Amino acid sequence: MSAREWRALLLDEGKLELWDEHIQPADPLKFEDGKPYEERLQRARTATQASEGIEIGSARIEGRRIAYGCFIFGFMGGSMGSVVGERLTRLFERATSERLPVVLLHASGGARMQEGILSLMQMAKSVSALRRYREVRKPFVSVLLHPTTGGVAASTAFLGDVNLVEPRALVGFAGPRVIESTLRTTLPEGFQRAEFLLAHGMVDRIVPRLELRPTLRTLLTHLGGASA
Repeated sequence: MSAREWRALLLDEGKLELWDEHIQPADPLKFEDGKPYEERLQRARTATQASEGIEIGSARIEGRRIAYGCFIFGFMGGSMGSVVGERLTRLFERATSERLPVVLLHASGGARMQEGILSLMQMAKSVSALRRYREVRKPFVSVLLHPTTGGVAASTAFLGDVNLVEPRALVGFAGPRVIESTLRTTLPEGFQRAEFLLAHGMVDRIVPRLELRPTLRTLLTHLGGASA
């Protein structure tokens, strides 16, 4: 599903007041892998009609105001570069200052290789912002979509007060084929799928898409999410 479709499914009237759209990616490493990084960015913008691999902002679910974020997998695999990491950090910082609950939908192939170490730095930066957010004692609900992998899985994805996952979603750090080839072993049936994660205590609940909005409403009510 596109970010627009997720907004229509989850948010009141499908409305999102976007934050920090003015922050745009640069090409500090002048990276080229068959195509210049700038060209890949422009293609991703055209294909998704999005400015980057995540959108953040203020929204409402059943009248409750929240800070909302959604990774955009169609934008270079939802990879986390410096702008995605900065927007993610600002999502938690603004939720802290306005004392808002956070609902964050993850879908990503991991860190963005075209930005090298600048991409990897975003893991620590975003998690640090989340740590500061904890002090206002508002709920953070993490939703893991298919797929959620790499540096995104290793940063904010599993750190929700409640971690939800859609059925059969692939969630993990390195993919199963990489692990099998590296360790020269055969992995268990269903490894890194949502059902396997639930059975091993990594997530709290598997929620089909059509049940996600009422589930979020219930969680925000019980965990003390913001009202009007």
